[in-house]
Amino acid sequence: MELLYENQILRMPPGTVENIRKIHDLDKPERLDEAIKILDDWIQKQDHLIKKDFSRVYLEKTLISCKGSVEKAKKQIDRLCTMKTLNPKFFTKTNVKAELQNILRVALLIPLPTLTDDYYRVLLVKIRSFDLTSESFMLYFQYCLILCEYIKANDYVNGFIIIYDCRELNMFDVVSKMSTVELQQFITILIEGYGARMKSIHILTESKAIELIINTVKQFISEKVGNRMYVQRTLEDLHKDVPKNILPVEYGGTEKSLDILQEEMVRELSKEEYVDYVKMMFNARTEEGKRNAGKFNEEYLGMPGSFRALSVD
Repeated sequence: MELLYENQILRMPPGTVENIRKIHDLDKPERLDEAIKILDDWIQKQDHLIKKDFSRVYLEKTLISCKGSVEKAKKQIDRLCTMKTLNPKFFTKTNVKAELQNILRVALLIPLPTLTDDYYRVLLVKIRSFDLTSESFMLYFQYCLILCEYIKANDYVNGFIIIYDCRELNMFDVVSKMSTVELQQFITILIEGYGARMKSIHILTESKAIELIINTVKQFISEKVGNRMYVQRTLEDLHKDVPKNILPVEYGGTEKSLDILQEEMVRELSKEEYVDYVKMMFNARTEEGKRNAGKFNEEYLGMPGSFRALSVD
């Protein structure tokens, strides 16, 4: 699957790709070609990586998420393949419409169609307490990772702005049902595996109990990302940070409604071509018996949850 520059769901203004490449010093073709070749050559030499044929688009996107650093891109690819091996439960679902219908009634997760002027994609998350169970969180994590693969294949961005609409969410319900171990593992996969760079995280709620969630999440993220979390009490507060032309009509914006956007996204994620692509990417794992044990200990023994538990023969 190649990058779809003409995409009706994720729009990119003319010059997006060129300008983002320039931001990360990859605008000269010879520099980009060299970086991709170095990264691909490195992959071919890693006996423990099962997948060797990552597309040029995938490698370029990885470099962009690593701000042009080839060394960081190597680590990101290795870490994501390793995480898929060590925590396969996050990667068992591949068809949203067929396997994740239950979570769609509880959670909305939508990349909004219009980029910000500085090339950030806004992700809107709305979770309801209705029918929320302990299993709901894992289903939500699995849905997020399917979407991550879609964005990496079909979008070109400088990072993300996330809006969590928690106005219909009972915070104490969340705290009582959510596994903090799984939350930590998910955040690690998202940031270290997929290279999700957060410009800001906006939490829309009037609940004072939100501090419980924020304090929990801050344990698992860097101080820099933690300082980019903001609580917005009203839509007017949100409009100061996210332009109205990007937001859906329910949020005082001019974009399509949430229901229409979700319907379009689910239809896109459930196409046979994309489901096959996700299956392929979720199987891009590692054969740990072929990895240098010393290198594994150095890189992964400090990682959360079951990442610590694996012993390499």
